[in-house]
Amino acid sequence: MIVVMGATGATGNALLHSLLTRGTPVRALTRTPHRPVPGMTATRKPPLEVQYADATDPRSLRTAFKGATQLFLAMANSPAQAELETRVVDIAADTGIGHIVKISAPAAEPDSPVAISRGHHAVEEHLRASGLTHTILRPYAFMQNLLRLAPAVARGTILGTTGEAPCNHIDCRDIGDVAAAALTRPDIAGGTYTLTGPEAVSYPELAARLTALTGHQIHYASLTADELRHDLVHHAHMPAWLADHVTEIQQLAVARPETPTSTVLDILGRPPRTLDAFLHEHHTRFRR
Repeated sequence: MIVVMGATGATGNALLHSLLTRGTPVRALTRTPHRPVPGMTATRKPPLEVQYADATDPRSLRTAFKGATQLFLAMANSPAQAELETRVVDIAADTGIGHIVKISAPAAEPDSPVAISRGHHAVEEHLRASGLTHTILRPYAFMQNLLRLAPAVARGTILGTTGEAPCNHIDCRDIGDVAAAALTRPDIAGGTYTLTGPEAVSYPELAARLTALTGHQIHYASLTADELRHDLVHHAHMPAWLADHVTEIQQLAVARPETPTSTVLDILGRPPRTLDAFLHEHHTRFRR
């Protein structure tokens, strides 16, 4: 049995679809089991098992992991993420899970300028010390997160600190397919993989593509880190830690110019989804 944490998130949900398409039994964990898992029906074959679990509730995790052999570990970014994921790893080891596929970050280093990435590094190190087989997936920015730009696109201006620096994006469905491969193919399990789409695109170029897509002019306004952080906190109403995270990620893209990898193609035998295809698929979200 494969257990999927973060089953209602974009990546976890994509993984569910990929595993069920393969006919693999899956147990999806959610804090709201009375709500339907997106895109799933009771008639799916094999049936999807949905169970309550909360990373802050060790007893619920022990119950949810019972009888499972593999775990997909993905949690929303938060200041408590490293502590919670470390606890999940320990409970998984205690309950007999032998393989964990973890969603990490490209800059998962002890001295990373991105605080959340330092937390990912700590969890990766804890996994190595656990003795469990573990597969690390390090995806760049999710294309699905670009949908959050829709209000800014409607106003005609995208804000950021990246200037002309190229930025990697990847569709969560490709991450889900790679995770499914890691959970079902022994030749993939145990590796560390950096995941991107097929091209790195600057935010000015993204604004140009959105201009062509929507038919109205979209500008990119390059701010200082302090200006962006202030806007995210006071206008987008982000918590301070999240505004810091967004700003740190964008500054890292400038300090370390991003380039695409061939990992998705190498593992899946097909190229990753393109940014243009994603934007066209969701064109109604960006149009006024």
